[in-house]
Amino acid sequence: MRRGIIRFAGVVVFGTALAGWIAVTDFTPSAPEGRQPLLVGASMAHPAGGPLPVAPQGAGEGAPPASTVAATLAPTSAASVKVLPRPLPGSLAAPELWADYTRRFVSPEGRVIDTANGGISHSEGQGYGMLLAVAADDRPVFDRIWSWTQANLDVRDDGLAAWRWEPGASPAVTDRNNASDGDLLIAWALAEAGRHWADATLTDAARARARALRDLVIEDRNGRPMLLPGASGFTADDRPDGPVVNPSYWVFPAFPVLAALDGGPRRAVDWTALSMSGLALLAESRFGAQHLPAEWVALGGEAPRPAEGFPPLFGYNAIRVPLYLAWAGPSERQQLAPFAAAWSSRVPEVVDLTTGTPGDRLTDRGYRAIADLVRCVMEGTPMPADLRVPSDEPYYPATLRALALVAVKQRYPECW
Repeated sequence: MRRGIIRFAGVVVFGTALAGWIAVTDFTPSAPEGRQPLLVGASMAHPAGGPLPVAPQGAGEGAPPASTVAATLAPTSAASVKVLPRPLPGSLAAPELWADYTRRFVSPEGRVIDTANGGISHSEGQGYGMLLAVAADDRPVFDRIWSWTQANLDVRDDGLAAWRWEPGASPAVTDRNNASDGDLLIAWALAEAGRHWADATLTDAARARARALRDLVIEDRNGRPMLLPGASGFTADDRPDGPVVNPSYWVFPAFPVLAALDGGPRRAVDWTALSMSGLALLAESRFGAQHLPAEWVALGGEAPRPAEGFPPLFGYNAIRVPLYLAWAGPSERQQLAPFAAAWSSRVPEVVDLTTGTPGDRLTDRGYRAIADLVRCVMEGTPMPADLRVPSDEPYYPATLRALALVAVKQRYPECW
């Protein structure tokens, strides 16, 4: 779902990447929702897959060469950073915020409602809702959301969810393609719920969905696993610049949970390798003077580039990239430096990566919460207390705000 109307006016200049990040050792890092097609890891200074990208024309003078940026942002060693998070259950330590969230966005039947997009529901929202219910230790709400998801989105015959459900439409499922981030979120939430509530049926459902993801949306690309945004429409056979990926679909903190769930010699997916490929992709996919990732990235050429047919933007999808990086743990702090620099003196914005001109200012509190999270990771700045106070923002920024609070409580309690 496109989040808002994109407007461009004026030119913006962002600061340079922050320096002084502290390396930590020993860590294994842990969809087409109508927003248009994003990937997670650690260790490949220059992974296979072609030369490093060149910044688009118009990116601005004085920007470091793309090869320098990619080398700076390359993932650290997968064997070198072990940061164990606090448990997910109980990490949404904001009961007033959760009560407001469930009142405004979760129907009595368990449908998570995207209030800014015509009241539709989608696999992303169901997955986020289930995850937040575990974080709030709220089994009744979790069960409602999971039951609605099974009854209304699990209508495909391959173990993945249809991504879009529209009230008033007949049939209500208006797009049967899946969104891979939605399925990842659902699998992650099921795994966490099964472990916390000692429910083997939830654990089995998580494992089955993880294996469906392997079979349908994880594709080898030059020896690296890549996460396709959906089962249909994004391969090299589907698009002249394909495969096309969406970097924000790499839900990095989910991967260690799914790896533990799906371990052993017959594991469905090498989740660590998928994480590494996503981090490497991010290092190679920094465009424009601000070195920000594009919403949709084409892998069909010699180097990653903004995908054809999509505006070359950093925007409503890609705002989740720093959230997932920070949530995965501090080992990839260098990947957060461009975001910290871009937001050092301004709220997050949609940015045209070709011209550098700004679009929508992302002023809802949930978007700013991600900038606050980045400052917490990079500088140790405490999260503003008003993040735990409900506001009238729509579903998507409200969800991002709650997720940022969970990430802080799990990984950076000193910022709480």
